[in-house]
Amino acid sequence: MRLYILLFLITQIALTSCNGQTSNKKKITDKFINGESVSKLGNNIMVIYQDSKNVYWFGSWETGVYKYDGKELTNYTTKHGLPNNRIDEIKEDEFGNIYFTSCHPTSTVVKFDGNNFTTLSPIPSNDWQLQPTDIWFKHAYRNEKVYRYDGSALYELELPKPPNLPNPFEIYSIYKDRKGNIWFGTNPVGVCRYNGKSFEWITEEDITEFRNEGANGVRSIAEDKNGDFWFNTEYRYGIYDSTTLKSNQFYTRYQSIGGLDGKKDSNLDEYLSTVKDNNNNLWFVTYLDGVWKYDGTKVTHYAIQDKSKQIALFKIYKDNKGDLWLGSHQNGVYKFNGITFEKFTK
Repeated sequence: MRLYILLFLITQIALTSCNGQTSNKKKITDKFINGESVSKLGNNIMVIYQDSKNVYWFGSWETGVYKYDGKELTNYTTKHGLPNNRIDEIKEDEFGNIYFTSCHPTSTVVKFDGNNFTTLSPIPSNDWQLQPTDIWFKHAYRNEKVYRYDGSALYELELPKPPNLPNPFEIYSIYKDRKGNIWFGTNPVGVCRYNGKSFEWITEEDITEFRNEGANGVRSIAEDKNGDFWFNTEYRYGIYDSTTLKSNQFYTRYQSIGGLDGKKDSNLDEYLSTVKDNNNNLWFVTYLDGVWKYDGTKVTHYAIQDKSKQIALFKIYKDNKGDLWLGSHQNGVYKFNGITFEKFTK
């Protein structure tokens, strides 16, 4: 299992290699803005998002982005205004504009207002703020930078290094918690919380390291029903609980479920994506061992297979109604029907 994960990470590094440079020109096009009507999604779907109008967006690393309004499926690529056909993030602002980010071959943030694509030009800055309507984006591979967009300017910010750890790192994930703080998951130096005034780090080795093997990085950050945090391992971290408030640290680490399969030394404690469903269950996506649900007491396994072979998964997403979706490397999208995950077709 770990060998497969390490091979995936090596492959991903090759795919995600970026030079971190961004065009300073704003690009607006409406020539092909209607996109291309298609009958099905591409095989490679790495990002899933449902906007405030209940429209679904599916991002690929190969074939751009797909829009699904419940009836029609439309594909947007470089022919229609995207700078490239790789999508790493999809987000929405308070006005309903949709943003697509990519870090290959260059780092870009693109705004789509329903009519035009606009490539935003970043401003190098030290203006670290934390406003409720700010949108945060990942930057590019092999640097310590992030983007903060306040609705008018895209600020390029460099995350300060953790104390006593001067080694370079990269940012794998960004998460806003219930209290509005921003968390940055890194590789290989742990996680950082920014509360609008200061940066606090959890740099324990087991957050980002395989046992006796290479770095996995914090690819997923989630809060459970009790407000505890999960960072890609079987441990949980209390941040705002009474035990933590009485200590000198801003967090407390707790033993939790162990390996997802119940084994002490499990291959399943390093996962790629996590979500909490509407019933407060946690769902974990592994690369080649399906999906695991934790209800606070027991763990349930859902195999995701194609012709009896495990497929490579990447992302789990909860939509506006609470339905769960899976993105995969080469097998399209799956949706949970209450019993199992089935292949999605429009």
